[in-house]
Amino acid sequence: MIISRQIEAEIKNALRNFPVVIITGARQTGKTTVAKQVVQKPYYNLESPDTRELAINDPRTFLNKIKDTGAIIDEFQRAPDLASYIQEIVDKKGENGMFLLTGSNNFLLMEKVSQSLAGRAAILKLMPFSYPEIQHFYPQINTDELIYKGFYPAIHSKNLNPTKTYSYYYQTYIERDVRQLINVKDINLFQRFMKLCAGRTGQLLNYDQLAGETGVSNKVVKNWISVLEASYILHLLPPYFENIKKRIIKSPKLYFYDVGFAAYLLNIENVSHVETHPLRGQLFENIVINEYLKYRYNIGMEANAFFYRDNHKNEVDLLVQTGNKLGLIEIKSAATYHTNFRKNVDWLEKQIIDKEVNKTIVYDGEQEWESDELAIINFRSFARKIYR
Repeated sequence: MIISRQIEAEIKNALRNFPVVIITGARQTGKTTVAKQVVQKPYYNLESPDTRELAINDPRTFLNKIKDTGAIIDEFQRAPDLASYIQEIVDKKGENGMFLLTGSNNFLLMEKVSQSLAGRAAILKLMPFSYPEIQHFYPQINTDELIYKGFYPAIHSKNLNPTKTYSYYYQTYIERDVRQLINVKDINLFQRFMKLCAGRTGQLLNYDQLAGETGVSNKVVKNWISVLEASYILHLLPPYFENIKKRIIKSPKLYFYDVGFAAYLLNIENVSHVETHPLRGQLFENIVINEYLKYRYNIGMEANAFFYRDNHKNEVDLLVQTGNKLGLIEIKSAATYHTNFRKNVDWLEKQIIDKEVNKTIVYDGEQEWESDELAIINFRSFARKIYR
């Protein structure tokens, strides 16, 4: 079953306004499927050895047959020098919507794009399914199942076993892609590092601590984190410290682009493991953070997402800034609302004097209500409402 993705409207809009549109994101998030659904153009996949060899060694011949029609070029980071030749074509033609490029590695892709296609390309990011997209397959799916299965499209569209699928995903994509970018002499050491990262989901990133537990240098850990960010495996949520006169924690928090992959790394092998897992709350938090990111990326906007924490352990899980408005969002995995859920957003509201503030509690319960002062909503409603 192929569904319409929420990003498609933004891709079509970008194609009307730019000669080149680039869709980035992790492998297996559906970039190829979306590209083919949005435009009817010749398709080339640079993972194919023959196609890649021609594109690298004789780019003019490769592009000559599509210079009039344009094309979809998949895994563009495999031949990034094509960007210079595409620039020549689009500048000569002067038409929008010529090329739709996809790429799963930001390091290899963006360097050439920024040099050759600046001002000519719109860049969009496709994450795994959003919760509203998953509802096409599972109108009712409980939270523990959602954490275990994650959001990668194939798991839902093909009803695959999550543990086996994420294992294959790790072996076939992550280890291979990582080895292209960094010299990993001991792949088991890197796998240990990945599992340690999963154990820090929703926590402050401490490079020294990670290095000590992995058995590598601080410099190596920073390099590995950068590569995993560029490969859309994990992301770092920055702290918010604008105009707040407190001793603020300035380390970012670590999250995975897909909660199911984090669950796999934590050795969660079935739904029953989720219910009693000590990191269930952080994995739930990861879902909510990601739903907001998906919403922003699917409309072609930057995240504008932060968290707050100070040295006195005052903390709010998610802050979203739009113009002079600041949303304070506290995330709780409990199914029962308690009044103390709001204490952190109430406290932080008093510290912010130069912005209009709204407060939201996102939790896993069924009762919802909203006033001028505070909204209490289920995370499923949160995922749906932000798309309105």
